[in-house]
Amino acid sequence: MHLLQKILEIKLKFLAKIILKKYKPEIIGVTGSVGKTSTKQAIHTVLEENGFKVRQNKKNYNNELGLPLTIIDSETGGKNIFKWILVGLKATKLILFKDINYPKILVLEMAADKPGDMKYLVNLASCHIGVVTNVSTVHTEFFGTVQKVAEEKSQIIKHLKSSDFAIIAADDDLSFQMKAQTKATTFTFGFSQKADFSAEQVELEYSSQTQDVTGLSFYLKHEDKTYQFKLPNLLGSHLIFTVLPSIIVGMIYKIDLEKISLSLEQFESPVGRMKLIDGIKDTQIIDDSYNSSPLACMAAIKTLSEIKLPGNFKKYAVLGDMLELGSISEQAHQEMGEAVVDFGIDVLFTVGERARDIARGAENKGMLQENIFTFVNSEEAGKFLQQRIKQGDLILIKGSQGVRMERITKEIMAEPMKAKDLLVRQDKSWVK
Repeated sequence: MHLLQKILEIKLKFLAKIILKKYKPEIIGVTGSVGKTSTKQAIHTVLEENGFKVRQNKKNYNNELGLPLTIIDSETGGKNIFKWILVGLKATKLILFKDINYPKILVLEMAADKPGDMKYLVNLASCHIGVVTNVSTVHTEFFGTVQKVAEEKSQIIKHLKSSDFAIIAADDDLSFQMKAQTKATTFTFGFSQKADFSAEQVELEYSSQTQDVTGLSFYLKHEDKTYQFKLPNLLGSHLIFTVLPSIIVGMIYKIDLEKISLSLEQFESPVGRMKLIDGIKDTQIIDDSYNSSPLACMAAIKTLSEIKLPGNFKKYAVLGDMLELGSISEQAHQEMGEAVVDFGIDVLFTVGERARDIARGAENKGMLQENIFTFVNSEEAGKFLQQRIKQGDLILIKGSQGVRMERITKEIMAEPMKAKDLLVRQDKSWVK
């Protein structure tokens, strides 16, 4: 099976490179430890809303098979050989005949889960703009150290030409140091004052009628000027990180700042990423169940702490295993437990064997045992959570993909019939 997949990779890469050579779309590549998908979608939103003919990755098509499929604009054939034949025929048609509707810009999320991935992807699809969202301890199980993760991610910057553009996070040193590793024109972004584009005065917005949180606002500082942005569909200041690169991309493509701002008012984070969903018993859920890492989990807990609740309602952190952390796993999980206490969260649920260290961290930090609950799987946690929550409570649900935390969200959401539209992993292959 491994040999067949390798042959498939080679053939798809060959077809995709011919298509790119023929149509010559400008490629915007997005990588980073967290926030890749949201950043890619924000960039796509800004460009599409302003009349550009643009395409982004389908689903999570961000690897050796996924990138060629996006270039071809086709779904995976899975285990069906006839579907793969159709993919090949579609690619051949694009090569032999001119498609006048082929996009002028491709916004491609590029994943690097193991050494060599990024070099493979940029060799397949050379970028005009390379974006690095950040570097953190994701996939250290396969890289060994976060420095090696940074080295891998930096390939998207190193391959750029002097006529290209690099957009780099300024808030973590490993990303910021990439400025010196490229010939491209470089722009940095973040909350840091040293960033070329920095976000300031971030505020949660609330409804004057219901007092519910309704989004974010912030001021963008660039060259001693400030501009206000409102993001009515986003929750969590860390998601501003996913928006800043889209503003820079818009400016590179000569889009007026006011038009960029109006475009971003339409932008929504992808399902499973800090989405506010109505829960049973008149509760609210922050569904962040797509995946997890120490950096993203800490940001989600911080957001949970910042949201104001009227009365004596409680805040629940329902946290699952963070996978692929290698030797730092125990320490990272315990630090999440300590953060739950530091940020004043009322009740902690953990799901999975590794997440027991979150519970230990919280208990060692002083959280009462009566407010800590550990579960083997998401089904058990969801059923117990359903019984315990009360009107007005706010529940954060976050964990790595393998823990399937979206099942907890489905268990306690007010309208489970809408799960297919509101939650991750709801197609037949996942639901089974």
